[in-house]
Amino acid sequence: MEPRSGSPGSERVSTHAYLTLSGRARARALRVAGFAIILLGAGAALLPAGKTIPSDMIGGLLVAAGMIELVAGSLRREARSFAMTAGGVTALAGLLFVLNPETHFFPTVVPIIGWLLVRSLILIGALTESRASVRLWTALSAGMDFLLAVLLITGLSISTIVISLFGPTAELVAAFAWILTASFAVNGLLLLEVASCERDAAA
Repeated sequence: MEPRSGSPGSERVSTHAYLTLSGRARARALRVAGFAIILLGAGAALLPAGKTIPSDMIGGLLVAAGMIELVAGSLRREARSFAMTAGGVTALAGLLFVLNPETHFFPTVVPIIGWLLVRSLILIGALTESRASVRLWTALSAGMDFLLAVLLITGLSISTIVISLFGPTAELVAAFAWILTASFAVNGLLLLEVASCERDAAA
């Protein structure tokens, strides 16, 4: 893929990373990245039970997932810039949590909604540069993030009432953790499919 003009710095770095690795090496790296993000999703599901989730834990998970996705995106043949942007947005969302820690459950919901919506739009853009099974999994990942955002938005008023009356319940916190798990899981499966396509192309 030809480097695009307009963002020469980042495009040169990603193009260099792409060209210096063989197809099999890229496939292995993408596979590792996919499994790593799935493991982060499992970690999100195992966040400490209780009435709050520490913001730095959420931020750490998002930063780690974003950096993995950013590196993996630089190794892709298709939709490279979109994939790297999605990773950058995830890492940025995590950084916001780390720099602005909250001790209550409710304030953390709105940034997550924003992250899910922005990421779903980026992945929709990636559909224009994706093909075959990767296109399908990209659409699934975009759809999952959008659906999760909608679920959080529609549940926001109910959560507000519950939190006002009883504080953040363990059930609400657990549901929030599963939002991260679902998004990470589908994204990891997308990377595994990209790795499979890279392996087939290198065969």
